Amino acid sequence: MAAAASAATWRYRGNPEAEQPAVLVQFANGRLQRSDSMRFTVYRNRDTAHPRKKHRRILVSETERLSYVGNNFGSGVMKCNSLCRYFVGVLDKDSGQMEVYNAEIFNMQPLLSVVTVQNNCSLDYQSKSYREKMDLCIEAFGTSKQKRALNSRRMNAVGNDILNTAVTKAAANIIGAKGVTALIQDVAQDDVQNISIFLPPCNEDADKPENVYKFEDILSPAEYEALRVPAEVFVNITPEEITKKTEEKSHCSFVLEELKFLPPAEKSRDHKARCLWFLDTLIKFSYLKVIKKKHPLGPECPHIISRKLMKNFTSLTYNNGSVQNLISASMKAKITAYVIALALHINNFQIDLTVLQNDMKLQESRMMDIAKAMRLKISKAKGLLGLENDQNHKLGTLSLPLPVPKASGNQRKRRKMD
Repeated sequence: MAAAASAATWRYRGNPEAEQPAVLVQFANGRLQRSDSMRFTVYRNRDTAHPRKKHRRILVSETERLSYVGNNFGSGVMKCNSLCRYFVGVLDKDSGQMEVYNAEIFNMQPLLSVVTVQNNCSLDYQSKSYREKMDLCIEAFGTSKQKRALNSRRMNAVGNDILNTAVTKAAANIIGAKGVTALIQDVAQDDVQNISIFLPPCNEDADKPENVYKFEDILSPAEYEALRVPAEVFVNITPEEITKKTEEKSHCSFVLEELKFLPPAEKSRDHKARCLWFLDTLIKFSYLKVIKKKHPLGPECPHIISRKLMKNFTSLTYNNGSVQNLISASMKAKITAYVIALALHINNFQIDLTVLQNDMKLQESRMMDIAKAMRLKISKAKGLLGLENDQNHKLGTLSLPLPVPKASGNQRKRRKMD
């Protein structure tokens, strides 16, 4: 009876070298005939602290006739490396053990070497780009079709140069005629119009004000449920505690004012308390600049809320070898838009924009631009209960039909004055 054959096994080893997987190569211009004549060299990026650059590699190979180069970064990199994982197995036939290593594919492109030419011709050829060298080859050895394509491309390049020259001249004429100040104001106006990118989703066909900026687009059901525990401090708050918090300025003015008018019904009171707690958290979050802590708003802030703030209201930036979360000017505008949308739901779709502007520490023009982009009707607060002595407050009202969006007139007035 034949002895049972021993089963082959394999063992995963990771990278054969530190930070360097095995290299698989393919040649773009043909099939390799003699692999023993190839010499390979791997170059690594020196910036080992950068999370992306440290993995960049350039592979160079040489034969007696040509040199080849391939890399794993840049516009020409093979997409398969990001979509698939590759492995190399080395089998020991005697033991039946296979060692499996990580691998990466490099597409090797031929590198045109400099032909030895006499004196100035050699220096001139060395200074040419890869494209220019290929064009010389097409001129000398190309087919009629390739030469026609080359002539067409060169004619297009001449046309582009003429166009660029004309555009540069026209830009200089505009700057001379209009002035730098007016152009800067135009850029500022474009920035105002770009605010709409950061607004909450707007339903222009809504039949009710509450459906223009839906509550679910501001707080998801899971996030709303997570606010139940931290909002209890507002649900059970007493007038004495509100007075103390007002003196301490522990919360923003809008929240402190709304806490005085919590409804007595349990369900409505809990709902408003949750909304006020999240609005206060949003405003406090907007004060931060570079966020380094894992829990920037403290352990009492639910994890799902912290994750929402970090994901939706920060920009990633790279600094001193680490990735950081930054609240940029555009993210500040986005937070302001969501604060306005939530305040509208809290206060029956009419809010004191001046109070929110002071809470957000914004200029009035910036606050008005965001409010107008959100299609609010702006009016003065004259005659509003509690504000008779302050005529400078601006009210924002969300009502249907929504006003037609239009550019702010401040810039036009300023240009006329100039």
